[in-house]
Amino acid sequence: MAHGENVFAESSAERLIPEENIDRLEQEFIDKYYVRNNRNPLRTLARLYRRYYKKLLASVIFCVIKTSPGLFLPIATANIIDVIAARPEHPWRVVLINALIALGLLTINIPFHVLYIKYLSVSTRSVEAGLRGAIVRKLQQLSIRFNKEMLSGRIQTKIIRDVEAIHELSFQTLNTILDTAINLVTILVVILVKQDWYILAFFALCGPASAMFSRFFIGNIRFSNRMFRVEMENTSVRVSDMVEMIPVTRAHGLGDEETRRMTEQVSHLAARGLRLDRVSSLFGSVNWVVMQAFRLACLIFTVALALNEVISAGDVTLYQSYFTSLVAYISTIVNMIPILARGGESINSVGEILGANDVEDNRGKKKLDEVRGAFAFEDVHFSYEDGRPVLNGLDLAVRAGETVAIVGESGAGKSTILNLATGFYMPSSGRVTVDGIDLSQVDLTSYRRHIAVVPQTSALFSGTIRDNITYGAPDVSEARLAEVLDAACLRSVVDALPEGLDTPVGEHGGHLSGGQRQRISIARALIRDPRVIILDEATSALDTVSEKHIQTAIHNLSRGRTTLIVAHRLSTVKDADRIAVLKDGKCVEFGTFDELMALNGEFSRFRNLQV
Repeated sequence: MAHGENVFAESSAERLIPEENIDRLEQEFIDKYYVRNNRNPLRTLARLYRRYYKKLLASVIFCVIKTSPGLFLPIATANIIDVIAARPEHPWRVVLINALIALGLLTINIPFHVLYIKYLSVSTRSVEAGLRGAIVRKLQQLSIRFNKEMLSGRIQTKIIRDVEAIHELSFQTLNTILDTAINLVTILVVILVKQDWYILAFFALCGPASAMFSRFFIGNIRFSNRMFRVEMENTSVRVSDMVEMIPVTRAHGLGDEETRRMTEQVSHLAARGLRLDRVSSLFGSVNWVVMQAFRLACLIFTVALALNEVISAGDVTLYQSYFTSLVAYISTIVNMIPILARGGESINSVGEILGANDVEDNRGKKKLDEVRGAFAFEDVHFSYEDGRPVLNGLDLAVRAGETVAIVGESGAGKSTILNLATGFYMPSSGRVTVDGIDLSQVDLTSYRRHIAVVPQTSALFSGTIRDNITYGAPDVSEARLAEVLDAACLRSVVDALPEGLDTPVGEHGGHLSGGQRQRISIARALIRDPRVIILDEATSALDTVSEKHIQTAIHNLSRGRTTLIVAHRLSTVKDADRIAVLKDGKCVEFGTFDELMALNGEFSRFRNLQV
């Protein structure tokens, strides 16, 4: 190590960049854990570290160097004690020489311990960062259905708590295995050199006895960890729901009821945690007693050997020190069983995402460099997993550049049509085409670059208004941004704020009104200059005046672009080129506003109900 070098400094080669190892980590996890290893957590863990073997080897070398001095200390101690019995000519010379050698060796520990932890931490933290990156990327590849069913609270627990548990498992396992292996090898070498076969036989009994003892607890510990992890995920989901529902809860005076529900949930979590703590503490306590009993047995055994002059008095101290270290390391390994169980369960938990097969696979599919926006739904049937049919032989053709509004009763399949057009779902049967190409044969990532979606519920992240509008388009010009602000009726809102476009919106846009949040979502869609615009009740949160302005803006911006609009308010769809009326999963009427009113059918009935 060069003079003055900071051993904690982060070199360019050691920066933890998840993007560099996400592909490898994800593939290692899937191939080795789910395919070849029959879900063996420790083997999976070993495979995840394959790229970091050089750094791990360096940490092993530094660990050997920093640990070795401590292993020679019992030898120096035994030599000093033997001075009492041997009474050499210069006893204090022997004492001082052994003491100085021991002290000098001990000081080596500090720099090499720092280097050992540095290289070990670089490896474990790199895998930790890579796993989180792999989970995030996999979530972007998994289907919308999978993400909805997994629930955000469970996903957050997997990304934060479970990956941290895997890191703890990695660090503790590597750290403990290294220290234990080095100590065992050193002790074995000393015993073999001294040829104390009785001691070797006694030491050899300690490991198997500890392993047999551990088998009584490991199953219960694994089960308790699994139940605690499931309850933790359930609590995360409940907390997420509670925070989202606070305005509704307060508005309906249900604060006490919600408090009772959450208190009940956290009590269930505490009960699971209490059971886990009891099992772990009982295991740790019994293990400590067993190990101390072994230590006492070693003392009695070595004293008996010394009394029979098989070994010296100094050897009693030597072997007692070594056996104390051995017992401590075996105890540490045994006490790691709860950590192993928790980490193994976390690997299973992360595997629910990384090993999921419900992915959007675009490999080998046609990339679209251009989209005109002509859609065709040909005898489309669609059902969600509950088996309830939503679309039942839908036929619908949308010409490129026209605005089509989709209306119908709740549950008629309006939003499902938009999800099919976006490629979030694929038909159970039939097909959906864009510009004559079946969407199932299209690289959906390339296709979605040409569309913009405004969902029914505005989705904003914690940042500024500018950040949310320019999301995915960071290089937009100020002139284009100003144009979009005017089109989305946001100019007056932005001008009234002290920080203007750089005003933070708060978590999920909590600092803004519902109408303002929705207008930001619309501006975000418009700034992409898409060929296809998909609006799912995009104006539902706006007041009448703002809605009128938005409709005018959408009408102007939709010229030359295909626009699909789902709306319950018929005033929203009046200016659409054509209107599709859904009933029982089919398009029963399709035409202009005036044509449908002249039919005096379903659309006319909807209008009369609203009037």
